[in-house]
Amino acid sequence: MTKELEVIETLIIGSGPAGYTAAIYAARADMKPVVIQGLQPGGQLTTTTDVENYPGYKDGITGPEMMEDFKAQAERFGTDTRWGMVTKVDFSKRPFKIEIDESKNVLAETVIIATGASAKWLGIEDEKRLNGYGVSACATCDGFFYKGKEVVVVGGGDTAAEEATYLAKLCTKVTLLVRKDKMRASKAMQHRVFNTDNLEVLFNHETKSINGDPKKSGVESVTAINNLNNEEKNINAQGFFVAIGHKPNTDLFKGQLDMDENGYLKIEAGTSKTKIPGVFAAGDVADHVYRQAVTSAGTGCMAALDAERFLASNI
Repeated sequence: MTKELEVIETLIIGSGPAGYTAAIYAARADMKPVVIQGLQPGGQLTTTTDVENYPGYKDGITGPEMMEDFKAQAERFGTDTRWGMVTKVDFSKRPFKIEIDESKNVLAETVIIATGASAKWLGIEDEKRLNGYGVSACATCDGFFYKGKEVVVVGGGDTAAEEATYLAKLCTKVTLLVRKDKMRASKAMQHRVFNTDNLEVLFNHETKSINGDPKKSGVESVTAINNLNNEEKNINAQGFFVAIGHKPNTDLFKGQLDMDENGYLKIEAGTSKTKIPGVFAAGDVADHVYRQAVTSAGTGCMAALDAERFLASNI
């Protein structure tokens, strides 16, 4: 006799601000949400030491603590949070078939995708060693901590140009390391970079090492190397920002949902709706512009409300 598959009213894939906010709203609407936490429970914020720009935390809070608060609030209303990772989805018909950990299948009447996006890193050991101690991939998140200090930004595109000029308003000196002999950023962004007095661009330079001790003062300097003549340059810096882009965690949905050229999920403007009725997207997985915890939480709310209305009209 074949065992019947569990049917879940609202399945949320991902457990960052978007996923847990969706869960809070869905649970309060009696949609019996189940959150599959994913490979990194709590999302990117669990790698962030201090969060000072999220409303309601007047004294700031660490990223991991904040995500535990999100989780506890979701569970207070009855959210079922589960360890595991979604490994396959079938959106061809409702209820949608979802595979977890390559071993278990469930059915979902609605699905909210909140798998986020991952920052691209250079891949050097110092990034890991000093992550959260001067190394960051988000200037708008962490730039405030470097007010009045010197920092290094790595990258040559619009993201790097935007982060470097943003940091230049806070920091005494910003050094931008560009691997090639020119920037990929738009002409408008390059104009802003080259017209910022306390921003120096070093072309044909790559990062050799990030120097400092996480147990003491964190990042102290950056050693860059000229890739044309191998000359090394030691740059005084208390912050190191990697701005070479993000990769949305959407490989799981290729061939089933529409994506832009960079892999971000496409949604109907002003909503969280994907092209498949009953499947919604929230947070950084569909947002390449803002990428903030507070905006992710907002779209998580939208996804839950959209899912609630969908269920009301289809069940």
